[in-house]
Amino acid sequence: MAAARRSTATKAQPGAPDESLGSQQVRTWMVHRLLCEEYECPIRYFHDMDPLSELISSLLSHRTRNADSGRAFRALRGRFRTWEEVRDAPLDEVESAISAVTWPEQKAPRIQHVLREITRLRGELSLDFLADLTVPEARRWLEALPGIGPKTSAATLLFSRLRMPALPVDSHHHRVAQRLGLIPASLDVGPSHAVLEAQLPEGLSAQELYDNHEVMMLHGQQCCYHRAPACHRCVVYALCPTGQRLRPDLTARLGERPLERPA
Repeated sequence: MAAARRSTATKAQPGAPDESLGSQQVRTWMVHRLLCEEYECPIRYFHDMDPLSELISSLLSHRTRNADSGRAFRALRGRFRTWEEVRDAPLDEVESAISAVTWPEQKAPRIQHVLREITRLRGELSLDFLADLTVPEARRWLEALPGIGPKTSAATLLFSRLRMPALPVDSHHHRVAQRLGLIPASLDVGPSHAVLEAQLPEGLSAQELYDNHEVMMLHGQQCCYHRAPACHRCVVYALCPTGQRLRPDLTARLGERPLERPA
């Protein structure tokens, strides 16, 4: 069994797609159910931060390994006691604090710009007010900030203490979705957010959306590698046109799963 971050919560029992959903939605839900079984959902949240801290953490993580962005975030918080201090600090000090990330010379001014814009719009440095908005409203507000796209807005809402149901899509998630034929190979990460979330049943909880993101990401990290995917041990091989094209020899052993509505 692949390693995963286990939750101590009672195992979730997500509902099946509505009968009116088309074959692509059913396929997406079958993938979700199979990967959740493989990676043992529900998966424990890896963060428990306020939404502003989560926003900054997400900005630091862009094109950066998790270990490096985490180290940069801790260094930033260790050097400056408050986000107000980060906002008002000399730029070179912020850049030095986050030197562990990719492109600190770009991320330092972006972080300060975002903090100043939040202050201008809200009169304080807090995003707790987002809890009073709907998910679409909260995402629109965040994505109006400079440099904030759909991945960062979704991560801020879902990963933070707000626990609002929004689906982030990282590079692993995106690659797995493309290979499974859930999205076209030509669809970039940004616009894929809306397409992939629309394929999931309506009304999923934040935990269920978090599980979906995590199992797709984990599968990309632990099986569906960028180079030489391990199709021979893939639990969704029978649903994967890419795997069946790359490794047709596995069909007899792993089979071709019929497109049936999961129970």
